[in-house]
Formats: sequence, structure tokens, C-alpha cells
Amino acid sequence: MSMTPSAAFTPSAPPQRKKHRTLAQGVVEHITASIHGGALKPGDKLPTESAIMEQYGVSRTVVREALSHLQAGGWVQTRHGIGTFVIERAAAPLGINAESIITVLDVLAMLELRISMEAEAAWLAASRRSEAQVVELGKILDAMRRSVARGSPAVEADVQFHLLIAQATGNRYFVEILSQLGTTIIPRARVNMPRIVHDNPAAYLQRVIHEHEDIYNAILRRDPEAARAAMRTHLSNSRERLREAQQQLEAAKA
Repeated sequence: MSMTPSAAFTPSAPPQRKKHRTLAQGVVEHITASIHGGALKPGDKLPTESAIMEQYGVSRTVVREALSHLQAGGWVQTRHGIGTFVIERAAAPLGINAESIITVLDVLAMLELRISMEAEAAWLAASRRSEAQVVELGKILDAMRRSVARGSPAVEADVQFHLLIAQATGNRYFVEILSQLGTTIIPRARVNMPRIVHDNPAAYLQRVIHEHEDIYNAILRRDPEAARAAMRTHLSNSRERLREAQQQLEAAKA
């Protein structure tokens, strides 16, 4: 794969700031359009954060949010100390465009899908898991705790936790679906959850950890009903917090 320098990327115009669309989403749309149009090809290096800030007239926070969406959508890959590069994007046979899951309503829809799917996955995992899998699940939970203690949102460990539960079902289709969705299965990878629900970030993440502990303990005990209930509670809590926040946003616009 070649690594074309960022100078080769010459955008036509900054993204329009459409009503009800975030600045980050505008940057995402313009960069993905450049990829679709061939201005950016696999292996090409994106401009630096500072260059993107100047190019689009946005803050560093907006740029980093946009890059996070692009990474989650499988458009780019960041190599620490080197830069961010366009990558070959895997086909999406389910028709789910990960980069489009940005708004609160998008995340709510994803949570509805996950509740119906992952509650049953947890039931199966508690019934079928191996000793090695439950040990690995415990290690991932410990990694989540360490990340949260450092102030990190622990998104990657969270994804691994849910993927391992899918693997413990023994049903490859659960794994394939969650793998394709990537970090879009984690709401805080798409939206700033504590800010939206007006919550303290540390307190929010501690609740998330406790919910994962309940899931883990049920799978450890081989209690399918408790595992299903814990997973449903975990995902339903996220949905309800977001639903209330969305109602508040809509009321403020009225």
C-alpha cells in the first residue's frame, strides 16, 4: 500500500453547515465524499489535525470527533506518530453504514437492535461458555476498570467484552454482526454520553462498569436468565438516558 502525502489531497470546498447537522458530521461527509470521488485513495495520508482545522474552520475537538467517526466507520486508520491514512474499506453486507451512526436518534436505533440481539447472546453465552472464555471475559472487565480509573472511556475494551460474549454463544453470526458494527455498538464512541445526559463522566463510567459486572457475574454463574436480564438492563439504561436527552433537545427546539 502506498502512502501518498497529504499534499495530494486538494478539497474542492468546505462542507456546508446544514441545519441540525454537526460540524463533525460535515467534515466526515466531505472526507468520505472525497474518498468516493477518488480524490483520496487507500494509502493516502490525511492532512494534519491543524491543517484540517484551518481547512474547515473548526476546532481541534471537532476534528478529533470527525476522525473518530471515520475510524469507527472503517474509512481511515491512525498510526501513532505517523499520521492518519485512508484504508481499504470492507464491504458492508448488512447495509449498515457505520459512519452514518452519529446523531442521538441513530444511536437509539442501534440500541434497539442490540437489545433484541445481545440479550439473547448473553443467554446463550451463559449456557455455552467455556472456562477459558469466562477467564478472558474477566480479564477484559479488569482492563475496562483500569481504563476508567485513568479517565479513559474504555471503548476498545467494551467492544472486546461484547464480542467475547458473542463468541461464547458458539454462533458465528453473532460474532460477524458485532464485528462488522465495530465501535458503533458503543454509544459513547458516537456521542458524548455524559454531556448529553448531563452527567458526571466518572459517575457515568462507573455505572457502565457495574452494569458490565452484572453481566459477567451471571455468565460466570452459568445463569442464562440473569445474563439475559443484565444485558437487557445495561442496554435499556443507555437507551432510556438517551431517549430522555433527545426529548429535551426536541423540546428546546420547539
